[in-house]
Amino acid sequence: MQGQWKRFIALLLRDVLVIALTLAAWQAYLPHATASGSFIIALGIGVALLTLLVGYLVHEWGHLLGAWISQSVFELPATVIETFFLFRFDSHRNSRAQFFTMALGGFASSIFMVALLVVLLPRSVLAGQIALALTAAGVLATFIIEVPEFMRVLRGAPIPNGAAFIQSKDQLPRA
Repeated sequence: MQGQWKRFIALLLRDVLVIALTLAAWQAYLPHATASGSFIIALGIGVALLTLLVGYLVHEWGHLLGAWISQSVFELPATVIETFFLFRFDSHRNSRAQFFTMALGGFASSIFMVALLVVLLPRSVLAGQIALALTAAGVLATFIIEVPEFMRVLRGAPIPNGAAFIQSKDQLPRA
């Protein structure tokens, strides 16, 4: 259990650093955002990509919070760069209600993040425009990838067992 907490803290610190780096990049970019030149364009694209990464991380932390609230069984990666996902949900040991809570946590955090970005991002500068376009693409990806899975389970299908889920078949039966 202590190892799990250490990994949790390491992931939290990693993501807080990503957020701090993103905020610092915005502060460096905004005073020069209306200037021209390839460096400013590259910086704007980089800032927009960092903003997209923060949105993705918030989405993943929402899923993790939902899993934690529902007392789901999940595993954190061994290292902070092991996987694209923040954690892996145990589809064999968790109930449907736990799956729904985990999934809704990601959806709710995405709605919060989209609203925050729409309010805060400057639409008059390249980085803001790109970040909003990437945010829209992220929302579309969620609708294409996650919402259909959620709806299938809601209609009675089994909990999925894709890349974000623990693959082992020798798990205990679902509660």
